[in-house]
Amino acid sequence: MTAPPAPGDRRRGGDALPDRPLISTPTRLHGAGFLRAERRRLERQPGLGLAGLLFVVPVAVLFAFGGGGAADSVTLFGPLITFALPAVAMVAFWWEDWPGSRLRPGWSGLTDTVFIAAAAVLLAMAGQVFIGRLDFDGIFDPTPGPGHAALYPASLPLAGAAFVAMLQLTLVCEGRPLRRLPRIWAGIAALVVSWGVAIILYAVAVDFRAPPGSGLTSASGPVPGEELGAVLVLIGAWQVWFFVVWRGWPFAEPRRRWSRIVPANIVVIGGTLLTYVLIHGPGDVSPATVNAGAGCFVAAGLTVGMLFEGAFRPHLSPGQERLATLGASLVLGAAQYAALTAYADTLDWTRPTSQEWVGHTALNALGLSIILHVAVGRRWPFGES
Repeated sequence: MTAPPAPGDRRRGGDALPDRPLISTPTRLHGAGFLRAERRRLERQPGLGLAGLLFVVPVAVLFAFGGGGAADSVTLFGPLITFALPAVAMVAFWWEDWPGSRLRPGWSGLTDTVFIAAAAVLLAMAGQVFIGRLDFDGIFDPTPGPGHAALYPASLPLAGAAFVAMLQLTLVCEGRPLRRLPRIWAGIAALVVSWGVAIILYAVAVDFRAPPGSGLTSASGPVPGEELGAVLVLIGAWQVWFFVVWRGWPFAEPRRRWSRIVPANIVVIGGTLLTYVLIHGPGDVSPATVNAGAGCFVAAGLTVGMLFEGAFRPHLSPGQERLATLGASLVLGAAQYAALTAYADTLDWTRPTSQEWVGHTALNALGLSIILHVAVGRRWPFGES
């Protein structure tokens, strides 16, 4: 999602941010050094993406099964990863991999990953306090039992809203007006703003009935938590479509900022609401299935737009490339959904359900693995620094 720094360039925390996110900046606005580095990187596709699978697949399997089985992995890793995602966006987009960018390749990604893991725990603790009370069993035990404030599923709308708000601010709104700040303070401010939006949305919208004695607090909003969660994942799917798979097109093209940001917000939010109304209303598709299907598209879009970034570019015109990347994302997403659902249906489920595991595996396990490898780890050890 971001360009590798030039040799010898170790970004400092006080550096100014570029005018736009790198992922959606048109080619004509990039400098010669960026374009040379990008050209060298894209010449290595699809081999670079195939090599990346050696990292992505094992990490995704760990998140899908490593919590004590499929069901326990959803309840343990699902909330923690979702709370981690705003910090991932802060490190990758705002800090441009600082503080790891000050270190050698390999150590850089490891340092950032440790920082993100610590941030995930702290944010999960803060989220748990907001929806109830601090309870470490509810965070680190996939089956904490009665009387414990379990993060799953109560915290997911809050954590998901924070991440979606972070991406909307970072990519769709181009980070405005926070990009005027030094990168470290801008990233922190973006995280705070995103959490503020999430807290307000949860307080106003979420309907949640806390189990007696759980230590959680009931909420009496108009929207059940699972429905809000499905809408949030759909927003993520629209964000990935336009700002990862299509790298900001067509919104990145106008020169005036308002003529980029306003239409982008209208299309992403409006398209999400229309999609949900059509598939949940006349389609009568359950929120869990919407979550799983949209999550598979997100994972596929990250695979095509990040892991195999530019694989079509040398062979197609820009318009043809956009059609090819969207088509590949749809086909790959459908294949992932079919394969994961077929496997999940061979297992016995109570809570979570099979579709909830499919959504977790695609969105959290696979999606996070790709972002960590490409945007945080700079594809180390396969060639990027």
